Amino acid sequence: MGEWLFQTDAYVKEFQASVIAVRGNAVALDRTAFYPGGGGQPPDRGFLSAGERTWEVLTARKEGEEIWHEVAGDPPPPGTMVTGRLDWERRYALMRTHTAMHILCGVIWRDYGARVTGGNMEPLRGRMDFEFETMRAELVREIEEKINAEVAAARAVVVRILPREEAFAIPDLIRTRINLLPEGIRQVRVVEIVGLDLQADGGTHVANTREVGRIHIVDYKSKGRLNKRIEIALEESL
Repeated sequence: MGEWLFQTDAYVKEFQASVIAVRGNAVALDRTAFYPGGGGQPPDRGFLSAGERTWEVLTARKEGEEIWHEVAGDPPPPGTMVTGRLDWERRYALMRTHTAMHILCGVIWRDYGARVTGGNMEPLRGRMDFEFETMRAELVREIEEKINAEVAAARAVVVRILPREEAFAIPDLIRTRINLLPEGIRQVRVVEIVGLDLQADGGTHVANTREVGRIHIVDYKSKGRLNKRIEIALEESL
């Protein structure tokens, strides 16, 4: 298993690594900042380079204990030292979006007691489903005001990796169905928006809610009797 830089520092844009395995047009590295996707967040894109050669990283995926980087063209052979560079504009947009999603579900849980039932995102846009019986325009406007108040509050976003037993002892994590984690996972990565939200989460986030910028609720709809969808969009520039 390589070192996953994104787990502890989401702001790593460029890194040095060695190719440890090749399979088809995909390579595994001994360390990487490429997020392989998961939890509704898409995988990163970017580039690997060695000497005069550059490979575009089309996607990344986790299989077992390795992250495989699918490249355009013939991949570099094992043992090659490469420089990895993220498509930072896209990654940072996803970091802002992911944190916005946590702000949304934190506010809705705190103020309305509604659990999340699903979600997905792309750069600067996302959707989340909640266990609401009813959803009205007045409520949506109220939620939008509250989530933007949390952005303005400039709350710190803290990432910790906890032993399984310690994570399972935190009551707020149970609501995010941490109990469904396989028994073999002995450490749990926890993302906390201080004073608002606490979740077991593997994705990448900004360090402070002010980096999210203004959040717009652009649509809402019913997806069932107890399932209501809220769609959000972020502004391109802060």
